[in-house]
Amino acid sequence: MQVTETLSDGLKRAFTVVLPAADIENRRTARLTDLGKTLKLPGFRPGKVPLPVVRQRYGSAVTAEVLEQSVSDATRQVLSDRGLRAALQPKVDLVSADPAKDLEFSVQVELLPDIAVPDFSAIELTRLKAEATAEAVDEALGRIAQRNRELIDVTAEDLGERGAEKGEMVTVDYVGRVDGAEFPGGQGADVSVEVAGPGFIPGFSEQLEGIRPGEQRTMTVTFPENYGTATLAGKEAQFDATAKRIQRAVVPAIDDELAKKIGFDSLDELRDLVRNQIQREYDQLSRLRLKRQLLDRLNDVVSFASPDGMVEAEFSQIWARLESDRKEGRLDEDDKAKDDATLRSEYRAIAERRVRLGLLLAEIGRVNSISVGTDEMTRAMRNEALRYPGQEAQVMDFFRKNPGAAETLRGPLFEDKVVDFVLELTKIVDQTVSPAELASEDGDAVGGESQAGAAGEPAAEVGSGSAAETTGG
Repeated sequence: MQVTETLSDGLKRAFTVVLPAADIENRRTARLTDLGKTLKLPGFRPGKVPLPVVRQRYGSAVTAEVLEQSVSDATRQVLSDRGLRAALQPKVDLVSADPAKDLEFSVQVELLPDIAVPDFSAIELTRLKAEATAEAVDEALGRIAQRNRELIDVTAEDLGERGAEKGEMVTVDYVGRVDGAEFPGGQGADVSVEVAGPGFIPGFSEQLEGIRPGEQRTMTVTFPENYGTATLAGKEAQFDATAKRIQRAVVPAIDDELAKKIGFDSLDELRDLVRNQIQREYDQLSRLRLKRQLLDRLNDVVSFASPDGMVEAEFSQIWARLESDRKEGRLDEDDKAKDDATLRSEYRAIAERRVRLGLLLAEIGRVNSISVGTDEMTRAMRNEALRYPGQEAQVMDFFRKNPGAAETLRGPLFEDKVVDFVLELTKIVDQTVSPAELASEDGDAVGGESQAGAAGEPAAEVGSGSAAETTGG
């Protein structure tokens, strides 16, 4: 094999590779010979098909297979012999593929940068911690009681001269029209609506205030501009609604009876569970804030060039999400005022940061032999399946049949393991704060964490996971 380096510019390399025709022919003959040992053709004993016959029937297919394999093997050898690590799949172009001549092809590749792992003991972090207060527990119990409320009819005697009041439930039949014509989904029967409550087109439930059983009202409302049905978005509609009955909610007392109703032995047991759930949520948020802070510190102390191809791939994903948000009317208010040139510049910087952090975490994992085991992957798949109640078996079966889908879980697992490893080596000072301060997005609360995010995603994310999958895990 003859190799000539044609480009060495930063992380970019290019080579011209020539494989002798004799080597290709030897590989082709060996493959045809092996194939002949397994063939069953009319007129020949199994495995005894002569080589000329095999070559005549399968020569073209075997030639293509041998060329592809030869190029792949040679490319790997070129990189291995020089101690190079590719950031992305090398680009290969055939120069000459004539079976009678030497095989010549070119290889273009971007390399992973040399990364100096920083001294983690020099990194100081502040971990915000909050405790589940009695007030927070009481509020959560209040929401549980609300969810277990009972509706009782408001009788004519109870109503007297009044109609439905805010917070009461009105059962209605309705028909909606736009420009005088009924539209799909605009009809309902025996629908329970909370007066001035959420869940319907703005203005619908508010206009039910004061209505009485048997009364009919025509209400005019306007569909939101971002309504899910494009043909109705921003349109004015009229609804003819007839009230059938009025109910009010009776919220149960927060006591042992409520606890037993939802499967607990006592209120104390329910209270303990609620407190523990709240504390877990606080602890998870605390870790997220600490992780964001760590990534900002790491971003500050490392400096190396990132492969252009990886940055471009990350930026393309970010930009695609931004374009989707813009199309759906979900673009951030700050971004709406910026032109595309400004947005591209800002989000490319975010892409560069994400790739850089992803490569750094991958290198930390590599040099410290951090990996994701089979058991961890199985647990991750099971946890993912639990997100789809009643479909757990189908989700697990999907992962088994689609290994690529399961692999998407590896990147986040690997990232978290590396982050935990680094946190063990940093200096962490705990700071007790209120739950509101813990949930605040004010970066000063954690020593100036980065507010850079893309398309509404957390600043802590380090990208699509391609860096970790390329060099770690």
